[in-house]
Amino acid sequence: VQLQAFGGGLVQAGGSLTLSCAASGRLFNTMAWFRQAPGKERDFVAATRWTGALHQYYKDTVKGRFTISRDNVKNLVYLQMNSLKAEDAAIYCCAATQSRLISSSLYGVGSYDYWGQGTQVTVSS
Repeated sequence: VQLQAFGGGLVQAGGSLTLSCAASGRLFNTMAWFRQAPGKERDFVAATRWTGALHQYYKDTVKGRFTISRDNVKNLVYLQMNSLKAEDAAIYCCAATQSRLISSSLYGVGSYDYWGQGTQVTVSS
């Protein structure tokens, strides 16, 4: 199983960027994006969970600006980021687990079994 994140780059504040995460080997019930800024802990951004229907979950500060989606045919997960702010700058990583996590567990780093390498997002003011 491998996860590979890509799509990061430099964008102006207020701009948009779409990250992609390619998962090989299997489909996962739960996939998520985390980010880590310099000197800070890895932090939950968004997750998509399958429980017979797809559900999305977001960090409060990105709600309304970020959208997580997935393409099960291509086994890709996307993170569409709009209205980017300086505080969104970080290394973004995708994560996955086959577990159907309860909602309260979605936000924890320890809940995920597989991680991709990060992709850098830089926001210029």
